[in-house]
Amino acid sequence: MSRRLAREVALRTLFQMDIGHITKEDAFNFALETTPLSEELIPFAEDLVNLAIEHQAESDAIIKAKSVDWSLERLPRVDRSILRLAIGEMLAEIGTPTGVIINEAVELAHRYGTEESGRFINGLLGNLARDG
Repeated sequence: MSRRLAREVALRTLFQMDIGHITKEDAFNFALETTPLSEELIPFAEDLVNLAIEHQAESDAIIKAKSVDWSLERLPRVDRSILRLAIGEMLAEIGTPTGVIINEAVELAHRYGTEESGRFINGLLGNLARDG
């Protein structure tokens, strides 16, 4: 199994928390029920969720600053969750190369977002990586 599946579990957890206003534990357990992970990937997925939550205020500020003509509330919820996940991982500097984080976020956007999500997320995260 790949880290991409762990990122999918983390994304689905964050999304469930955002739309359903449910606890992290309930959302994470539901995500694991529908996307089983190997025992070694579960801690990675949980770490990603925790990093996104810990850095959410800073991530939201970055998203607001880098989103021209889009308020945070107007963004599709899945895009917002993908960005929070990716920015949280970037800010935590846990050793994953920035290019990998961006690529994984774009792949999630292509799978779960709108037709424009991939390009938007790539542009915003690329801008963040380049300009800080």
